[in-house]
This record gives sequence, structure tokens and C-alpha cells, in this order.
Amino acid sequence: MSGSRVFEEIERGLSLLRQGDGDVEALLAHRMEAVVSLLVSYVSEIKTFNPALSLVGTSDDGELVARHVLDSLAPLGIIAREAAGFGGARIADVGSGAGLPGIPLAIAMPDARFALIERKGRRAGFLRGAAEALGLRNVSVEEQEMEKAKPGRFALVTFRAFRPLEPKTYKKLARLCASGGALAAYKGRREKTELEMAALELACPSIAGRWKLLPCPVPGLDEERHIAVIRP
Repeated sequence: MSGSRVFEEIERGLSLLRQGDGDVEALLAHRMEAVVSLLVSYVSEIKTFNPALSLVGTSDDGELVARHVLDSLAPLGIIAREAAGFGGARIADVGSGAGLPGIPLAIAMPDARFALIERKGRRAGFLRGAAEALGLRNVSVEEQEMEKAKPGRFALVTFRAFRPLEPKTYKKLARLCASGGALAAYKGRREKTELEMAALELACPSIAGRWKLLPCPVPGLDEERHIAVIRP
């Protein structure tokens, strides 16, 4: 797929997300060309370093756009609304890896500050280089285990393809949230996620009534996607 085709696919996907969500429209309407251009450059960064760092499991442009970039941005409106109560919201992307979803979200949300938490040194190096290459002044990289990250700092803590949301993992993630903050877990099928959340609720009864599961379909991807928002 050529660079122009990647641009077109990202632009088409973002246009579909804008149509379905007024908050996404407000974020992107006046910045569309700049956002798409930055996302195209980000895809190029991943492709350049993927052979050496195994950042993602594909080198196909279409897969990179749909399964990674647009998948990261599918809940953009939800994430923007969850962070809206915090002025200049700080958002953490835990186990950031290739910067997914943190870098696409940071491109789309320039007024929020993003901390990409990544324990592997080479991947953290990629994240620093990508943020610099893309000129993302609202992104910082924390090279450390999430257990060692300073707690209580973030309006929202995201994670995608990270770990099953088991009680130990949940507690480690929840400690990163500021008062009134939330976790935003990228998930797939509703049925599987509901079972996962039911098991978590049994182990952590305090979350009963404090979580919701919201659909976030990905343009160009015929698979179920949801986001679980939990307020510790």
C-alpha cells in the first residue's frame, strides 16, 4: 500500500469516527489534515523499526491502519469524555509497546498530556524517538514497570493488548489513578469481557456498579471491540 493509500485509509476511518460522535468531530474537524499526516508518519516509524524491535505482529499497511491505528482511536470520544472533568488531563498508557493506543490518542488530543509507561528499554527508546520525530510535546516516556510508577497522577489509565484484567493487575493499575480517575481497558467481544469483569467483581466487590462496557466499532474491521471503563 502506497503512502497516499495509507493517508486515504486513515482519513476515511477518521471521517467515519467523526460522523458517529460529536466529541470526535469537535476534536478533529479543524485539524483533520494535520492529524492524518501525523498518523501516516507514525505508521512509517513503526514500519521502519518493526523488523528490529517486533513492535507489532504485522508489516501490512492495511493491518497497521485498521488493527492498530484505528483500533486505538475507535474509543476516542469515550476517552475524551472520561477525561473532560480534568483540566489539562494526564493520561497514562500502560505497557505502551509501540505506543498503542497512547501515540494515536496524543495526536488526536493535543490538550491532554500522555505518559507512555513501558518497561522494555528498546521499546521505550522507540517511543522517545517516535514522539520526537512527530513533534509530540504532550508525550513523555517512563521506562519502568507499572508497579514502580508514581501513583495517583492520572485522570485516565489506558491499556490495550496488555494483560487479562485480573485482580492483581487491576489493583496495580488502579493505584495510578488520581482521585475521580478511571481505567479504560481496550477489549474485544462483549461476552468474553463480561465474564472477565464478573470474575473481577467477585474478587474486588468495591467495583460493583462502578464500571461500564461500551461498544467502539473500528472502521474497516469486522470484529467486536469494546472499552471497559472502571472507576476505582
